[in-house]
Amino acid sequence: MILQILIGLFGLGLVIFVHEAGHLIVAKLVGIEVEAFSIGWGKRLTGFTYRGTDYRLSLIPLGGYCKMKGETALQKAFENDDDEIPKDKGAFYTARPWQRVLVLLAGPAMNLLFALVVLSIVWYSGFTIQTYGNKVVLESDYPSSTSAPPYPATEAGLKTGDTILSIGGTSITDFRDIEQAVAPNPGTPLVFKVRTPNGEVQSLTVDPALNKNSGAGRIGVYPWIAPIVSTTQPAASAAGFLPGDRIVALDGQPVTQSIQYQHLLESIASKSTSVTVDVMRDGQRKSFTAPITPAVTGGKNARPPILGVSFKELTVQTPHYSVFQAIGKGTHETFRTLRLTISGIGLLFRGVNVTNAVAGPVRITYLVGEAATQGFAAGVKEGFVSFFNFLSLLSVVLFFMNLLPIPLLDGGQILLSVIEGVSRRPLRPRYVHRYQMVGVVIVFMLIFFAFFNDIIYFVRQ
Repeated sequence: MILQILIGLFGLGLVIFVHEAGHLIVAKLVGIEVEAFSIGWGKRLTGFTYRGTDYRLSLIPLGGYCKMKGETALQKAFENDDDEIPKDKGAFYTARPWQRVLVLLAGPAMNLLFALVVLSIVWYSGFTIQTYGNKVVLESDYPSSTSAPPYPATEAGLKTGDTILSIGGTSITDFRDIEQAVAPNPGTPLVFKVRTPNGEVQSLTVDPALNKNSGAGRIGVYPWIAPIVSTTQPAASAAGFLPGDRIVALDGQPVTQSIQYQHLLESIASKSTSVTVDVMRDGQRKSFTAPITPAVTGGKNARPPILGVSFKELTVQTPHYSVFQAIGKGTHETFRTLRLTISGIGLLFRGVNVTNAVAGPVRITYLVGEAATQGFAAGVKEGFVSFFNFLSLLSVVLFFMNLLPIPLLDGGQILLSVIEGVSRRPLRPRYVHRYQMVGVVIVFMLIFFAFFNDIIYFVRQ
């Protein structure tokens, strides 16, 4: 937990640093003086001064800021009921409107550029993905407490054992491809090309349902996972399991895939503490009795009954891309994430559970750290890929959110500068101050709501 938090704080600090660095660089280029550049808020812990700017690390390691000269001039002009904000040399409000727009755009733009560069590097270096094949099992054939109607795949005519070949004309090679094609498209009919177990190829139209907990589309399928043992826990090894064993029966009932295996095991566990397991090993059928570890209910450690074995995943290696191909792929992924972010905002008005969909800085910090530590568990390279993939996602979200015309955010300040530039007259301090006060209320409401959601999230873990 502590390691996750430390990694998360570093990741969040890096994204904030990139954002504020954008403001800093362009402010200095257009002649606006920057008084302080801080990572974190509150009391200054350490730092140094260079060319009139105090570069500092502050006490509260969430967020940061780039303080420009003259930012307090607005408050003074409002208190004095002045007709315009004082024009001090090098001050933010002394700069021309187009210069202020450039400075304000620079922060979000740096976040977008950061995501593009990082994703391009990730795709150029290559990485492996742990997934499963493109053969599917219908949820409706094995209903559980976590699956509920509608079942779009079933309604469209898919069957357990079908292999999905393409979705919307895009080739499908593994289950991750299926998820990436379906998740962004709730309510959008998609044409599936599938191969049935007897080899017949069919085209079916599936209309993904909206998962109101995640905001993603779902069609009601599981991956078909062959019950071939990959790893074993000590109790399973002691019972007789070996990696490579293919489980073919539990208490004499045939097993062909993992969902069927789990449902049979749950049924057996309700009546017994052990099970007779038949496996195929080196072409021979072997049988032995294995203890069942009971289910755990409630909390983040909840799990069904298990035998202490895991099944083989499909390891997919990304293709080798040239520099220009990787840049193209990184650019594509960056703007795909941006499109998903924009559409995700719209889903909030379609009944999505906002307590799950809206995260505050505490949860974001935790999730960044969790993504990294889980990745590092699979290998150093996988850890860095997971870490920077998550930071890229966060950077794209910050790019979009900061450009919303909400007072106090970059987008709100850009709107004021554009209005001033078009009208060719300085805005009255009292109007700007009132506009910003509205922003203060909105932002603090969002912060409170996000922190409240974070508390609920961690209580439920």
